Amino acid sequence: MNRKIIIPKEIITVNNSMEILRDSFIEIENGIISRIDKLKNIDLNNYDGEIFRFQNLTLMPGFVQTHIHLCQTLFRGLADDLQLLDWLQKRIFPYENNHNANSLRISAQLGISELLMSGTTTLLDMGTMNHQEVVFEEMIESGIRGFSGKCMIDENDLFPTFKETTEDSLKSTIQLAENFHNSANGRIKYGFAPRFVLSCSEGLMKETSNLINDFDGSLYHTHSSENIGEIKAVRRKYGKENIEYFDSINVLSEKTVLAHAIHANEKEVDLLKKSGTRVAHCPSSNLKLGSGIAQIPRYIEEGISVSIGADGAPCNNNLNMFTEMRLASLMQKPIHNPTVMDAKLMIKLATIEGAKALHLSHEIGSIEVGKKADLQLLNLEKANHSMLDGDENLYSSIAYAADKSDVVSVMIEGKWVVKNGINLVYDNSQMMATGKVELHKLLNRAKIN
Repeated sequence: MNRKIIIPKEIITVNNSMEILRDSFIEIENGIISRIDKLKNIDLNNYDGEIFRFQNLTLMPGFVQTHIHLCQTLFRGLADDLQLLDWLQKRIFPYENNHNANSLRISAQLGISELLMSGTTTLLDMGTMNHQEVVFEEMIESGIRGFSGKCMIDENDLFPTFKETTEDSLKSTIQLAENFHNSANGRIKYGFAPRFVLSCSEGLMKETSNLINDFDGSLYHTHSSENIGEIKAVRRKYGKENIEYFDSINVLSEKTVLAHAIHANEKEVDLLKKSGTRVAHCPSSNLKLGSGIAQIPRYIEEGISVSIGADGAPCNNNLNMFTEMRLASLMQKPIHNPTVMDAKLMIKLATIEGAKALHLSHEIGSIEVGKKADLQLLNLEKANHSMLDGDENLYSSIAYAADKSDVVSVMIEGKWVVKNGINLVYDNSQMMATGKVELHKLLNRAKIN
């Protein structure tokens, strides 16, 4: 049996009581948290497993990001200062259309590496149209937990060559789901991913929604109500608002994750609430693309599931949950008041609420006996953090002051993937060299200056 004990400075459990434990340890057996107890209750001298002592480090759950585009990591810095529809038409669609297996593989590696190094242990990824099996292969190999799915596009007025027939899209999606859903002992699952209303026929949207019933534990993942121009185009096409349209074709449910949901009217807020639809909030992306500020405090007040994702590297340009927590809080305070979206809530949105959105809260998202050991260790003993060690000071440090450089070690299901600041999965210098070569090749294929 693989047994280990971790003894940190403190444990931020993110359990129902939001307990912070001190003078305590956790025991992990075969990747599962088997015991949480006070140090005085164990004889370490006679313990027959590994013992890890981290007297200056804070233990907390790994982050759960609910909207990521691994396929876009290679495009970081290549699509700045554009609004959404131009961003897609002039940059992202041409780039994605010119991915081959090699360029997509290094893009996924770069993205997963960045996520692991900054404390994210679970993600919901929206893939791309071609070579999607590569993303699944990298997720399996890396040890990260998550969902992904081929991006489905059967209509595309913005970039007409980046689409396929409805039949081909459904056929290839089903094949991928059969191959990869619940792979790696259930660590990898399928997220069906029709891109958004303007790139999907009604038939594709509806047929894809039906597929989640055939793959237990899968999700329906799409974009919605991100941009005013997008909403006007949806209104011209269907005579409805974006979320109202989704409701009319019966794709809203507790298995649906909508990225953004910035511009929602009163009826749509009610539809989100009644259907149990999840909202993935992407603050950096929403600000950088000038898309708007989602009414997140209202959603939370109404009991709508809200979690956080960094979106993609070309619209952020980081995949750093610390940045997303800070912005998610600060951007709402001038609109409402400084008490909204407090630090403790940010910690929950980044961990347990993400797990709930993905229907994984029985497995991850908090440090509790019986859950998988998806954990991170932070060094908050630095001059840029609070000098006090109280509970509220810890939440403040993590939500408002911490950054990815404070992540020391990360484990997924009891296995170290980052240790003492070293990435145990990928070699950074090798990734950089490969990434530069593959990006130049892709840009030559795309013929974009």
